[in-house]
Amino acid sequence: MAVSKAKVPSPKDQPVSIPPVVIVIAVIAAVGLAGFLYLDHASKQPPPPPPPLTGDARAYVRSLRLGGVEMKAHESYLKQSIVEITGNIGNAGDRPLGAVDINCVFYDPYGQVILRERSQIVAKRLGGLAPGETKSFRMAFDSVPESWNQALPQLVIAAIDFGN
Repeated sequence: MAVSKAKVPSPKDQPVSIPPVVIVIAVIAAVGLAGFLYLDHASKQPPPPPPPLTGDARAYVRSLRLGGVEMKAHESYLKQSIVEITGNIGNAGDRPLGAVDINCVFYDPYGQVILRERSQIVAKRLGGLAPGETKSFRMAFDSVPESWNQALPQLVIAAIDFGN
């Protein structure tokens, strides 16, 4: 009598199958990690510098008058330090202005720039600034580093848009 030995499949011989749910989770995790790494890298890139003042705007800066500029610091409801700069801007020239942007440059006690933030103080949607007119402005900053020297930042006209 001949005894035939049938081969019993061992667990090593069977193909391994990965459940589709595990594959989907792995793909989502890989895409999420790639997105996080991209956004982390992109956030460390400095924004491109704004275009410089045009020749007309550079010449017209002499016709703008900043006055009554005051600075206050207070704490918000979220316990965040807010620096608020208020003042007036006057148009002593003969051209109507649609928009005026200003750079606020904050320094540390050693004279190093620690924050440069651009803010619009005249806007078309608020009527612009006619020749001979003076308007008030307010700028609030909530991201001034603690190393700030507590002095009024340097205010520099960054852009002028002519027209109403």
